[in-house]
Amino acid sequence: MVEDIQELGDELLLLDLENELHSGETLLEELEIRRMFTREEDICSCYLSVNAGAGGTESCDWALMLYRMYLRYAERKGWKTEVLNELSGDVAGIKNCTIKIEGEYAFGYLRAETGVHRLVRISPFDSNAKRHTSFASIEVVPVISEDIKVDLNPDDIRVDTYRSSGAGGQHVNTTDSAVRMTHIPTGIVVSCQQERSQIKNREVCLKMLRSKIYQLRVEENKEMLSKMAGEKKDIAWGSQIRNYVLNPYTLVKDSRTKYEDGDVRKILDGDIEPFIHAYLKMTGG
Repeated sequence: MVEDIQELGDELLLLDLENELHSGETLLEELEIRRMFTREEDICSCYLSVNAGAGGTESCDWALMLYRMYLRYAERKGWKTEVLNELSGDVAGIKNCTIKIEGEYAFGYLRAETGVHRLVRISPFDSNAKRHTSFASIEVVPVISEDIKVDLNPDDIRVDTYRSSGAGGQHVNTTDSAVRMTHIPTGIVVSCQQERSQIKNREVCLKMLRSKIYQLRVEENKEMLSKMAGEKKDIAWGSQIRNYVLNPYTLVKDSRTKYEDGDVRKILDGDIEPFIHAYLKMTGG
């Protein structure tokens, strides 16, 4: 009896040591990743936008799946999220949405997700149960502080107002409170319908626009900025950074790092950290 108790105690001690070792390895990897964040804006919160691409209703549904994936990832990281704008698809899913993600190093981690994401599956919208390929793009820009100067000429900005739309409740207004801003020289468009006040939505739009312009100016020269305005890649085949396959087999594979994982459901539930780490290690941050 005494030997059994001692043996059980040893097993529990061993389990505790294994858990501590795993926690230590996780912390060490986290510190290693953070050492790679050399950009001034890496520590910032971010705006993450999801846009449905080629594939019609299937792509709108895929955009919604990605939107949920990033919300769950943010929840895992303990970050705060706020949906600023959402445009529903004609049949299902979403055409586009923008989320503000507040947390330390949110931009540093999530900038690895910028690009086109491709899904292969049996479409739930096809009565013939055929396999479909869908695309959606992710754009991530930092939330910059007010003391960073970004010169914006008011004459370069077109402002449109419209009536908020959504699933219902407090997010749907009977007045034209939603705001869309277009930066004419670059073609950048931002929208916000989260606030009930048009004035507040204008303020949010202006902050997003400043962040996007800042990011372009930090990372690209004038030639690249012009290219992004006029020669942006299609959200379609050949431009994807990651492939998610649900049929005829299950696999998620990053086209850049070649990192892959067969548990697609786990990944779509927000467990994308290994893909982000692989990208940061490959690029050195």
